[in-house]
Amino acid sequence: MSQPHSPANAPNTAPTPAQPQLERNLIWIVLRFLFRIFCSTWLRVSVSGTEQLNLQTGGLLLLNHQSFLDPLVAAVWLPRPVCFLARDNLFRIPLLGTLLRNAFVIPISREAARTSSIRAALTQLEQGFLVGIFPEGTRSETGEVRQFRPGFLALARRTNQPIHPVGVAGTLRALPRKALWIRPVRIHIHFGPPITDGERQDLQDKPDADLCERMRSRVAECVRQAEQRL
Repeated sequence: MSQPHSPANAPNTAPTPAQPQLERNLIWIVLRFLFRIFCSTWLRVSVSGTEQLNLQTGGLLLLNHQSFLDPLVAAVWLPRPVCFLARDNLFRIPLLGTLLRNAFVIPISREAARTSSIRAALTQLEQGFLVGIFPEGTRSETGEVRQFRPGFLALARRTNQPIHPVGVAGTLRALPRKALWIRPVRIHIHFGPPITDGERQDLQDKPDADLCERMRSRVAECVRQAEQRL
């Protein structure tokens, strides 16, 4: 049975372009510490495949989406922040907006041009951050990995950083739709290997529908491996 990840076996935390900023971000450090305690006790979160990540560079993470917990549990055991995209109106909520800004969340507007969000995400990647996106676009009600929307391809095609499929399992049971509280269940996150040079070339050459299905299959395989470790 997989055990929760701990600092003793955490990935190497060699200096990265993002770390000087992190050393001054006390809010992020405190939030991560508190949520690690919650994830290792109440939720019993475990993780595998972190050796696939190069923590000295940026990276794009493609994740399945089961619950609002997904971005939190997917990043909690990493020594680096993962910059997720969130609706810009959330930043206008008192306190929540401050937390989001200090958790490196990237605001995205439904009214503004999509290129502004892509540009912000690319900037974070170039600065050495990990950027996480949910290509399904919305939470899955069954836990099955839904069809990917092609919007994520605009970012995938513009970055030279590694692109990893990531599978999250257990969050649907922990916090399903309309649930009022987080249930104490096991959750596992599996990080898959980065896409190959051939797959990266296909990003430029293949139709969007083919690429969406190929990336969806890669993420679905990571979900399968995560479910086996629950």
